[in-house]
Amino acid sequence: MSPLLPVLLSVLIASAATAQDLPVLPAEDHAAWQAVGRVNAAGYRTREMCTGTLIAPDTVLTAAHCLSGIDGTGPTPQEITFVAGWLRGDAADSVTGRAIWVHPRAYAQGSLDVRYDIALLTLQRPSTIAPLPVLDRRFTVPPYAIIGYSSRRPHMLGAAFGCGGTRGAGLLRLDCQVRPGNSGGPVLVRGDSGWAVTAVISAMGQTGSLAVPVARLPHR
Repeated sequence: MSPLLPVLLSVLIASAATAQDLPVLPAEDHAAWQAVGRVNAAGYRTREMCTGTLIAPDTVLTAAHCLSGIDGTGPTPQEITFVAGWLRGDAADSVTGRAIWVHPRAYAQGSLDVRYDIALLTLQRPSTIAPLPVLDRRFTVPPYAIIGYSSRRPHMLGAAFGCGGTRGAGLLRLDCQVRPGNSGGPVLVRGDSGWAVTAVISAMGQTGSLAVPVARLPHR
């Protein structure tokens, strides 16, 4: 087991009751973020979900535990649905999964190592939604943005822009708080061409959140 795992899981559990939701993203702004959607593990409208980001026409970036659980045994790809642009009961697109890639070190010790809590869901067909770009530089600087759905507010996106962050122990530590459901959601940085995904939300921290840099993805 990773020496970080007990500490990080205890932080996750202890923070669940006190963490705050991301601020509501105004409904009129949702159209700009339709590439961010719900990763539903058992159907189109289930509340048991994470967040994911379309980073290629047929590829969703999310957290490993969203697809495989804490112990690495999760649903089949066909039992997972990516619902893009979900807003108050309507979706911009909805596609089931075809294949799953999980970082090979995520469960190497038999249970989740949060430092490698990153995964890709390949979809049955290309989505009709334009994907967001990925910025895989090893070092990025704030401000960061976090966008996602939470289990307490599952039908509208929440978003925080202007988050601070530092890197340590292979993780990006952000000062913006998240809640269950935000896992797998994108951490973004703004460049010359607009916002790009630089990390994936993995867990809640005592005063913020923990994210896995996209530099851990395979070369694409």
